[in-house]
Amino acid sequence: MSVTHRYLIGLDFGTTSARGVLIDIDTRSQVDHAVSQYAHGLLTDRLPSNDLLAAGFALHHPMDYIEAGAHILGRLGKDRDIAAIGIASTASSPLPAYADGVPLVRDFPGEPQAYVKLWKHARAQPYAEQLNVQFAEQLAQFGGRAGGEGLLAKAAETQALAPAVWDSAAKYIEAGDWIVWQLTGAEVRSMDFACFKALYDPHKGYPANVVKGLAEKLSKPVSVGRAAGYLTDQWILRTGIRGSPIVAVACIDSHAVLPAVGVTTPSVMVGALGTSSGFLALDTRRRDLPAGYEAAAFGAALPEIWCCEAGQAAFGDALGWFVKTFPRPDAVGDGFEWYNAKAALLLPGESGLLALDWFGGNRVPYADPLLSGLLIGLRVGTTAEGIYRALVESLAFGVRAIFDRSVASELGIQRIILASGVARANGFLVQTISNVLGRQVDVSECDNATATGAAIHGAVAAGIVRNFSEGAKQYGHRNHRSIVPDISGKFIYDNLYEKYLGLVSNRVLIEAMRTISVHSGGLSGR
Repeated sequence: MSVTHRYLIGLDFGTTSARGVLIDIDTRSQVDHAVSQYAHGLLTDRLPSNDLLAAGFALHHPMDYIEAGAHILGRLGKDRDIAAIGIASTASSPLPAYADGVPLVRDFPGEPQAYVKLWKHARAQPYAEQLNVQFAEQLAQFGGRAGGEGLLAKAAETQALAPAVWDSAAKYIEAGDWIVWQLTGAEVRSMDFACFKALYDPHKGYPANVVKGLAEKLSKPVSVGRAAGYLTDQWILRTGIRGSPIVAVACIDSHAVLPAVGVTTPSVMVGALGTSSGFLALDTRRRDLPAGYEAAAFGAALPEIWCCEAGQAAFGDALGWFVKTFPRPDAVGDGFEWYNAKAALLLPGESGLLALDWFGGNRVPYADPLLSGLLIGLRVGTTAEGIYRALVESLAFGVRAIFDRSVASELGIQRIILASGVARANGFLVQTISNVLGRQVDVSECDNATATGAAIHGAVAAGIVRNFSEGAKQYGHRNHRSIVPDISGKFIYDNLYEKYLGLVSNRVLIEAMRTISVHSGGLSGR
């Protein structure tokens, strides 16, 4: 007698590609995964229409999500009984759409404001600054600011620069919510995106009258862990999936990591390390937003719990840029192994360098994409591996700055878990983070953590598990590799960290960065 297996699929729509995992509901094992690159890639220089883009643009073509999603769902789900599908997406990544969900890019292929604006899109920052001055009182509960990375600033940019697009759009919607809409035929927005990226307050709604015409283009969100609807017949026919899968309300990609690594309760800080980094701290009671943190919300990332969020705009991106820009002829593969091995031979402080980790702009504490990376101490004898080590140390100093702000706000962090591809692949980086923090960090061994977390969202929405705690226990990963700090260099790292904080707070330096960014043709991201 044959055994009929039922499965979960988790989809993670990232910056350059989409990834999916297939999980057997009964065995609780990840039995397959798939990756699909976006056809148009990350649009920073020109549009598919061949129109040139100025510096600072970071866009997606929304139909790339459809093609990538169809490929993965067909690859993982064909001829299989799929019970639920969960969606995680990079954010804030909004797009304008008509009332039926058709994206405006169909009719405005040469207008960049009609495309998806990614989290790293930098050109909305001036509009964020205007909003922060004009609506300071309304934004006070959100740390007094709307970041250039968020939905409000990007909406203001579209409204100002492309009124034909803005007036034609019936909806302005996060990419993750839009993907769910395409899969189910129903517009169901996520509380997660709304609270963290559009400054939604469950009691007061969205900030009123901040961007002209925005209110009617938004919709009331619903909690994560809810069913948005069923996969449409068209999608079932296209992918060959059996059954009638429930599609969960979407979630932010870094937030999906929480249940994937088994975290649904307070006292743990989870760091999702990828092209950027996102750090999440959970708490059972409301607190003031930690100074410099980006956002906090109750019941948005996970039901019935507070989640505070901070991060670094460039993480793996910064190291990837250096290794690619300064390749070693004697290195094998992508060069990381060579650089890590050589940098590990240097002692703390031996490079004679100190760096600021703002190579993609700054998230904490300024939320300003105009800020840039910095390297001081350069001499004629400076080596490539010395620079690489300084960059690694700067990322670790950025992590410590986030952690220290959590401690100062009495969040009670007892454990740090690092997850995602960079954390698993770069042991030297993780060891340096542990050394700079002076405390143990645990690295999750979870494969495809974000997509796994999305699958758990699907399991909760479909009632396969009662809640996220049960979902984390059944389908999350609790295997971790513990990294113990080497305290031999603690005095030096403490001293360098103090100097790092001095650079962070140097207003002359910050203004110089902003001036340089403007004179260079606009913004970071080119």
